[in-house]
Amino acid sequence: MYVERMGKTVDYFSCGSPLDCLGNRLLKRAFDFVCSLVFLCTLFPVLVIIVAIMTESTMPGRLFFVQKRTGWRGRTFRCIKFRTMRASADADTRQATRTDARITKWGHIMRKTNLDEMPQFLNVLMGDMSIVGPRPHMVKHTEEYSRQIDEYMVRHCIKPGITGWSQVNGFRGETPRLADMKNRVKYDIWYIKNWKFTLDLYIIWKTVESCFFTDAKAY
Repeated sequence: MYVERMGKTVDYFSCGSPLDCLGNRLLKRAFDFVCSLVFLCTLFPVLVIIVAIMTESTMPGRLFFVQKRTGWRGRTFRCIKFRTMRASADADTRQATRTDARITKWGHIMRKTNLDEMPQFLNVLMGDMSIVGPRPHMVKHTEEYSRQIDEYMVRHCIKPGITGWSQVNGFRGETPRLADMKNRVKYDIWYIKNWKFTLDLYIIWKTVESCFFTDAKAY
């Protein structure tokens, strides 16, 4: 089945991926569901208390930041994160940068350790996301880049992830040049075409490792 999105015809149901196989999709979903459920019932409540205390003392306001992102088959969903920035009118259109004045000191710590992404396990449990997959982008960026990069929408033929192949290979953070986004898309598509369960495990390991050895692009 082909779907028209952003002026492009994309086959969201068959993209030449091992995840076209029902058995592989079930394996990935079972892993996502069990891991997210265990995390949300054990460590997450403790994290919420710690983050709530630190957030209230450094940037009073909402604990969570919820934003519409583009997900599987080009559908939008509400992506949940811990808030790392002061409130701003351009939150849904402007990427965070290395010297972004909107990010607080506590916000920088959360971003460097990926702590701000932990609420997305709720998205995983609800089925909007996977633990591993292409990172979901703001709707505005999907609209822009889908017109500039031919294979951009292919990255939406699987569920977006909390972490991904492009992220552990250095293509995370802001994309000031079109070439930066093209590289990210290239790695996302490689992941889709070469998916293996062991690859997901490797990406998770590299993501956890980056929490202890700071990623230069984690800001």
